[in-house]
Amino acid sequence: MSNRIKKAIISISDKSEIETILKALKKYNIKVISSGGTSKEIDRLGYKCTDVSKYTNSDEILDGRVKTLHPKLYAGILSKRDNKKHKKELKNNNYDEIDLVIVNFYPFEKTLKITKNHQKIIENIDIGGPTLVRASAKNYRHTTVLTSPKQYEEFIIDLEKNKGSTSIELREKLSKEAFNLTSYYDSIISEYLNKNNDDYYPEKKTIYANLVEILRYGENPHQKSAIYSKSNELDIFQLSGKKLSFNNYNDIYSALNISKSLPKNNGTVIVKHANPCGVSINKDNLESYKEALACDPISAFGGIVSCNYKITKRIAKELNKLFIEVIIGIGFDKESIQILKKKKNLRLIDASKLEQKNFTHVTSHFNSLLFQSIDNKKFNKDNFKVVSKAKPTKKIFNDLLFAFNVCRNVKSNAIVLTKNSSTIGIGSGQPSRLDSCKIAIEKMKKFQNIKKNDFIIGASDAFFPFIDGIETLVQNGVSAIIQPSGSIRDKEIIKFADELGVILVFSNTRHFKH
Repeated sequence: MSNRIKKAIISISDKSEIETILKALKKYNIKVISSGGTSKEIDRLGYKCTDVSKYTNSDEILDGRVKTLHPKLYAGILSKRDNKKHKKELKNNNYDEIDLVIVNFYPFEKTLKITKNHQKIIENIDIGGPTLVRASAKNYRHTTVLTSPKQYEEFIIDLEKNKGSTSIELREKLSKEAFNLTSYYDSIISEYLNKNNDDYYPEKKTIYANLVEILRYGENPHQKSAIYSKSNELDIFQLSGKKLSFNNYNDIYSALNISKSLPKNNGTVIVKHANPCGVSINKDNLESYKEALACDPISAFGGIVSCNYKITKRIAKELNKLFIEVIIGIGFDKESIQILKKKKNLRLIDASKLEQKNFTHVTSHFNSLLFQSIDNKKFNKDNFKVVSKAKPTKKIFNDLLFAFNVCRNVKSNAIVLTKNSSTIGIGSGQPSRLDSCKIAIEKMKKFQNIKKNDFIIGASDAFFPFIDGIETLVQNGVSAIIQPSGSIRDKEIIKFADELGVILVFSNTRHFKH
C-alpha cells in the first residue's frame, strides 16, 4: 500500500539538509506547513510554506511552548485514510490530511554538555516535536515520519520510486526508528532529572545509548554482538589496525580501568582475557613496560598493552618486538605510528580524551539487569590501618597501595604480589583464595629472579578466612600484606603476622571483582 503525499509539516532544529528535502517536496507539489526558525529558513531558501499559526488560526502562546499542539494538526496526522467516519469528521471540521511529518527535537542532550543551568536545561525539553513524531509513527499505515537528515536520501529514493508516495515498508521502518528516538530522548531527560534529585535507582529505569558498531561476533563466533555509547561516539579512538572485536573492547576497558587509576603519564598495564598479567609504575616509561612484561611474558603474548603516557618512537620499537592485539596510549607521536602501523592488524587506540568518571556498571542476566557504581574509589591513608607491630615506611606503604589497587582489578579471588611498584605474580579467578596464592607464587618463581633480601608485598581483594593463605605467602618471601578486614579470625592473623615480623595492613573496604 502506498500513500500519495499532499501535505507535510516541517519543524526541525537540525536544518543541515533542509534544502535537499525541500527540492524533493517541490518536485511532487507537496505543500509545506512550518513554524518559527524552520519557517524562516524555508523562506530564506526561496521555498513556499504556510506558517503553523496561520494554518491553525491559533497564535503561538507561552513563549512558544504551545505552537503545534492543535487538533487541526493531529487530526490530519492521525486520521485513517480508509475510514469513512474519520474522513467525515475531518470534512466537518475543515481539517486536511497531513501525510508527512519531518521533525527533530530541541537539542536537550547537547544542552547538558554546555550548561548546568537547570532552567535552561528544562526549556530545552521538546514537547511538540516528540508529540508530532509519536502521532505520525503510530499512524504509519497512512503517515510518513522523518526524524533525522540521515533518512532523507532513503525517503527521496522511495518517493521517486512510488511517484510521490511512500511504501508501507518504508513507513513501518521509519515508525520503528521514530519510537526508538522518542524513547531515547525521554530516557536522557529521565536520567538527568533522576540524577538532579540524587535518585540513581528509580522505580522505573530506562537506558539510552547510540549504536557505535555491529561487531563481527561476541565472545565466540556463534554469539551476536554490538557496542553502544551514551554519547554519539566512544571516548577512545582507533588510529589504525583491523576492526575491534567484543573481546578486544572488553580487554581494552579492563586495561583502562587500571591505567586511569595510576599516576598521570606514568605506568603500563598488560591485560589478557580481562585480567592484568603485568602492571608497573616507573618514571622511565620504557622500564615501566619492560617490568610489566616481565611479570608474565607468556600470558602477555597476544594481549593488550595500555600505556598511561604518550607512546614515542623509543617505546614503539620495544612494543614491536612482541605479538600484541591492541596498544593503548595517551596519544602517539608520528614516528611511533609509522613504526607500529607496519603491522596492519595491530590496533592502535588513543585514550587521551577518556576521563575516569563515576559511571554505572550494568550486567544482564536472563530477564534482569544488575546495576552498581564502579569500583574506582581513590585510596588514601584513612582507608587503611596498620594492625601489625612492624610498621611500613612511606615507600612501602605506597607500594602496598599500588598492590591493592591492582588487586581490585583482578578477577576474584585475587592475589597480587609486587616489588617496587611492579607486579611479579598474579593469581586470579579461583574459587579458593589459597589456590590464588599458589598461582601467584608459581608465576613469581617462574619469571622472577627473586633474591633473599627482596622486599615482596602481597595484596588480597578480600580477607583471608584462615591463616593458611597468609602463611603460604610469608613462607614464599612475602614481607608485607594488605587485605580487607572482616574475618572472625582477624586477631589470629594479626598475631601470626606479629610472630613473624610481617607488616600487615587492613583495608576498610573489600574489592571483589566478578
